[in-house]
Amino acid sequence: MLEYIPYGKTGYFNQLVIDFLAEEPQIKPFYAYSPVKPDFAAAIKARQQFNTPRTALVAALQQQYKNLEPVKAVQDNIASLLEERTFTVTTAHQPNIFTGYLYFVYKILQTIKLCRELKQQYPQQHFVPVYYMGSEDNDLEELGSIYLEGKTLTWSAGQQGAVGRMQPDGLEQLIGQVKDALGYAPHAGELIALLRKAYLEHNNIQEATLYLVHELFGRYGLVVLVPDNPDLKRLYIPVMKDELFHQASHTIVNDTLAQLEAHYKVQANPREINLFYLQDGMRERIVQEGEQWKVLHTPLKFDAAALEKELETHPERFSPNVILRGMFQETILPNIAFVGGGGEIAYWLELKGLFAHYKVPYPVLLLRNSLLLTDEMSKQRLDKLGITTAELFQSTDDIVNGYVKKHTNATLVLKEEYAVIEKLFDALEEKARSIDVTLVASAGAERSKALKSIGKLEHKFLRAEKKKFAWQTDQIKQVKNKLFPGGALQERKENFMPWYAAEGPAFLDRVLEALTPVTDQFIILS
Repeated sequence: MLEYIPYGKTGYFNQLVIDFLAEEPQIKPFYAYSPVKPDFAAAIKARQQFNTPRTALVAALQQQYKNLEPVKAVQDNIASLLEERTFTVTTAHQPNIFTGYLYFVYKILQTIKLCRELKQQYPQQHFVPVYYMGSEDNDLEELGSIYLEGKTLTWSAGQQGAVGRMQPDGLEQLIGQVKDALGYAPHAGELIALLRKAYLEHNNIQEATLYLVHELFGRYGLVVLVPDNPDLKRLYIPVMKDELFHQASHTIVNDTLAQLEAHYKVQANPREINLFYLQDGMRERIVQEGEQWKVLHTPLKFDAAALEKELETHPERFSPNVILRGMFQETILPNIAFVGGGGEIAYWLELKGLFAHYKVPYPVLLLRNSLLLTDEMSKQRLDKLGITTAELFQSTDDIVNGYVKKHTNATLVLKEEYAVIEKLFDALEEKARSIDVTLVASAGAERSKALKSIGKLEHKFLRAEKKKFAWQTDQIKQVKNKLFPGGALQERKENFMPWYAAEGPAFLDRVLEALTPVTDQFIILS
């Protein structure tokens, strides 16, 4: 069963996201296509006018896939990228261990489903779903933990630099903890075997993630792109060279930020140079000091000639940060749409001017689907209480208070009493004004005290009445904690594995069926 709630009514999304979906006038200048009624035909036309390096892209992908089990749908999609009528829909995410959060799965499945729908709308074209792996991210604290069955499991990697390049040492123990957590679920065995093969039989995290995602989503034709690749980076040398020597992005993006900041909190600020220097065990910022370029926290430094030679010889050692990463993606892929979360949408809105400067087509931006997965037991409890799933998006206190007020026989909301106090003090203020106008302020102060006293009594009445609903309160708290762990959206906390262990690949099919690729509605899937 499916239910829908507008994003704006969930209480879990910021104003920028809500305004983006509503296409408010103050945010419209920062993107190219409607996020709820996008003109895909226009995006296709814009992409056709750009010289996508298809041959180099396909060669890099074939090299990445050479050691993986061939899946016809994937092979056909990769080969089709050579054709001018083929376009991609892309989502991006870092290689969190064991996929990290539930929304990792949602983003990929939404990308797959959008490609299917576009094929129906534009049968003469072909559309390939792509997962672009942000494997150069070095935030191990974020990427090295998962939340499973009420516990946070953390990988003690003892390594630094790009997480994608880290060796999977120590993950065997973590897989053992996952096995214990999943117990004897019907598909737990095959899932643990998949994790073992992915992480214990590959050289690094990006290779492990490539294998894992291929095994989970390859049957849908999903293509995984690992951009940490010298042949792909070589395609971006002109932009990286311009960034190192002219630093245009800093000025262009700051001009955009000056306009955005009038309405919203900025997601990402540009540096003078928006490139890192990347080697195994190290990913550090590049800064210019006079006639030299230095790699922070290292003895490495270059003059202009040496830096240019380094870039030409080893483009893989240069890693775009968040400001330049999106344009790299759009340079190497024939992409027409990008599926991202709220944070990603926020920083993409900073980049339209940068894309225009480098004459790279700006894609359709789509907010990723958000889902709440509800189980049968929770649904039964809610039905028994007479509470809708939509009501769970309120705070626990608000849900309980609302329930008590709805079911109590006592009068807990003292509306009449407030009205009596207001009427009384209106008369007292009028009398004070007729005696001495300076007494009006005193009467007003006493009014405030009286209203505050009524409020305190109201609160005490509610607190006392809630004790009569202890069983119902406990049930509400249990369901809320299960479906909103730690008060967060389920998809931002939980991992996909308990559902997969219970249902197997059918879980992915069930979610895929439920998704609406272009929408402004939050989805509840029972």
